Amino acid sequence: MRLRTVLATLTAGLAAAATLTAAGPAGAADSPAGQACSPSVSIDRFSDALDKTAYDGTFVGNFSALAVDRDGSIAALEDRSSLFGLDPATLQPRSAVRLADENGADLDSEGLVVDRDGTRLVTSETEPSVRRYSADGRILDRLPVPSSLLVAPAGRATANQTFEGLTLLPGGRTLLASMEDAIAGDSTGIVRFQTWRRTTGGHFRLAAQYAYRTDAGLGVPEVQATPDGRLLVLERGFTSGVGNTVRLYLADPRHATDTGGIENLTGQSSVRLIRKTLLADIAGCPSLGATAKQPQPNPLLDNIEGMTITGRDHTGRLKVLLVSDDNQNPVQTTRFYYLRVRV
Repeated sequence: MRLRTVLATLTAGLAAAATLTAAGPAGAADSPAGQACSPSVSIDRFSDALDKTAYDGTFVGNFSALAVDRDGSIAALEDRSSLFGLDPATLQPRSAVRLADENGADLDSEGLVVDRDGTRLVTSETEPSVRRYSADGRILDRLPVPSSLLVAPAGRATANQTFEGLTLLPGGRTLLASMEDAIAGDSTGIVRFQTWRRTTGGHFRLAAQYAYRTDAGLGVPEVQATPDGRLLVLERGFTSGVGNTVRLYLADPRHATDTGGIENLTGQSSVRLIRKTLLADIAGCPSLGATAKQPQPNPLLDNIEGMTITGRDHTGRLKVLLVSDDNQNPVQTTRFYYLRVRV
């Protein structure tokens, strides 16, 4: 992170404290048992500081992905083609960049990786696609996508159910995108995870593909690689009149079958799926005084869609930041969640 003046640091710290006081109690450094969501996950705090706000004439919300930028700020992608830079202490926007496709049209932007050179890899659910952008929003590259994962009639995917999650595995050579839902011909709940390998020229070529089974009625809105090469996977669903279901899983793709050459994942008993272990159902977290604008199993819950790992605490637990997509809807909330996760 770039050096800041003492005055700026003090100002940011005071603003952060004010934000946390307004949004919910700050967690103690060791996340006491009262803040446990499960034996593996605890929640420090949440923040509604950006809910229904604007920055430089742009609505702040609709967040679909998060990433830590090279200067330590938080890159926050919204699904209507804006990429914000947020202050890591206060969450207040510092910048907003519009992204577009090759014809200048908006994206249904869902997944985000800040690459090691500072460029941005961004998925769009429209085709789906993965494009590389410069920090100022210029298209630099476009990655190949298997024809089966394209939206019908070009492929077998369903509109608005394609590339939601995007992550770079440790070492920076493998990129992974998660489909939100099954493609035609695959069993319900079996979603495909596509990977690419970095070439010597810095481009990415298609590589292995894996299969992951979601819980009944849930899809995959986000995936993030852990430092040891496993994956944190968010599963999410919504039931009208009941609210959201959001679960966090630890998944291991390292012994899964490469499904890239398998047309239909139905009744394929020989296919080894990605193994997963439940870390927490977010409904089991303490509410921390949160309120909901619509029915929820826990008022802390909303349409959680974005996730990034921001570091480790002194005990080795991962510090994980989640964000909800409010869909610019008055009964939903843009909410950030600060978790600690033991893997």
